[in-house]
Amino acid sequence: MLETAPPPPPSVFTATSAYSLAGVAGIAIIATTAARKLLPRNAPWQDRVTFIWLTFDALIHFIFEGSFLALSTFGRTVNASSGVFAQMWREYAAADSRWGTADSTVVSLELLTVFGAGPLAALIVYQIVKRDPARHYWIVVLSTAELYGGWMTFCPEWLTGSPSLDTSNVLFFWVYLVFMNIIWVLTPVWLMYDSYTYIAGSLRSAQVVKARKAE
Repeated sequence: MLETAPPPPPSVFTATSAYSLAGVAGIAIIATTAARKLLPRNAPWQDRVTFIWLTFDALIHFIFEGSFLALSTFGRTVNASSGVFAQMWREYAAADSRWGTADSTVVSLELLTVFGAGPLAALIVYQIVKRDPARHYWIVVLSTAELYGGWMTFCPEWLTGSPSLDTSNVLFFWVYLVFMNIIWVLTPVWLMYDSYTYIAGSLRSAQVVKARKAE
């Protein structure tokens, strides 16, 4: 008797994967284009990078994570919803199941992200365009909040043995769980360092001027 061949494994990279990643890339292109249109050509590279990142950051929070909240509050869940954004979030939930079941910790963090971090990122973008140095204070505030959000998303999971995470394939682990989250760690750290050097340098210069006037 001939043995029946086992069914092929499910495809890792699907059409949903493609349009989800294309959407992220599209937002990055919009952010880069906005920087070219709204910033002067002689703008410091630090301001240009910050503008692009925070525009990208705000749009991701408003569009992608905003859609998650719409699908995950008032008794709704991603897994029980339909539509393009529901399919996209189910794709991510395949890597981290909490996003499909409206996990209370995740939803609580996303409420702060969408209604707090998103508007603050937009404010800082406006301040960059207006060349307002007060933005450096808000950059530190926003970056601290972003780092805290990342910590509270994954630390409780790691402490319990990561029961919700699926790291069985390259897409889930390296793209969804590692890359899509580590950029919200490395970039805020760099932003905090850049703003610290600006704030500290400005205060030290002001201190020197004050000391000279007092002599």
